[in-house]
Amino acid sequence: MTGWSTADIPRLDGRTAVITGATGGLGYQTALELARAGATVVLTGRNGAKGQDALARIRGQLPDAAIIYETLDLASIASVADFAARFAATHTSLDLLINNAAVMALPTRRVTVDEFEMQFGTNYLGHYALTALLLPQLRRGRNARVVNLSSLAHRSGAINFDDLQARRGYAPWRAYCQSKLAMLMFALELQRRSAINGWGIMSNAAHPGYARTELIPNGPGTESLSWRFGRYLQPLMSHSAAAGALPTLFAATSPAAEGGGYYGPNGFYELKGPPAPARIMPQARDAAVAERLWDISAALTGVPFAQVATAA
Repeated sequence: MTGWSTADIPRLDGRTAVITGATGGLGYQTALELARAGATVVLTGRNGAKGQDALARIRGQLPDAAIIYETLDLASIASVADFAARFAATHTSLDLLINNAAVMALPTRRVTVDEFEMQFGTNYLGHYALTALLLPQLRRGRNARVVNLSSLAHRSGAINFDDLQARRGYAPWRAYCQSKLAMLMFALELQRRSAINGWGIMSNAAHPGYARTELIPNGPGTESLSWRFGRYLQPLMSHSAAAGALPTLFAATSPAAEGGGYYGPNGFYELKGPPAPARIMPQARDAAVAERLWDISAALTGVPFAQVATAA
């Protein structure tokens, strides 16, 4: 795995990928490289203008790329269900699902249309529902994989079942850490359940380290302490969005990637560098918490995996 790069991505002709949050940053770079390798790529996002701009930029580099844009708002379970229905109407199978989209450390508590805390709802619950609803297509995919984007922030995360939606007390980073821990736990639990139930899906996770994207400006904002502090650290501690996407691309495409694996940069504190196995904190491996979170997620979203799996 030493020095793994986009040159190591195998050909993906005939394979279909769905990427959330693909109009910029890590998602855009992931879409670009999957398209370069020959995959049919569905870019998704909330903003149609940004989606069309992303398509134009990719086609500027890859004129023959098989790419489309579809609107998908992970802050709305209805939007997730609508996208899944549209996808099912035009695709019998899905080979790669990359759950990439995220919001980070919003300064004040905000909620989704379903009244979920925005970070927990967008970063985790929306992806949980999307994965469940696309399960029939994934089960018909060719060596299908699901990649969840987690974060170094999962190391400080805890699942607060007494206040999942931060109604009694909101702290921006605590909410973000919880959402990213949930994403990693979801990846591990999905792999476990796929193996037990014979779904034939590989589930793993990745994190980008400290990648230079719009996540902080769009979350805490450019006046925040994290942004000001980060400006001084960036030259030494960060890498580009293209480099930050490498662990995701490795998890999604490499023959060496494993179900239940977690990949991130191999440098100091996993902040930057080429992909390597990443550290998983003990709380992410808590089986009892993972099962409880799975069941609560099904109840909150109204999308039980068992029902979808039976219908697949």
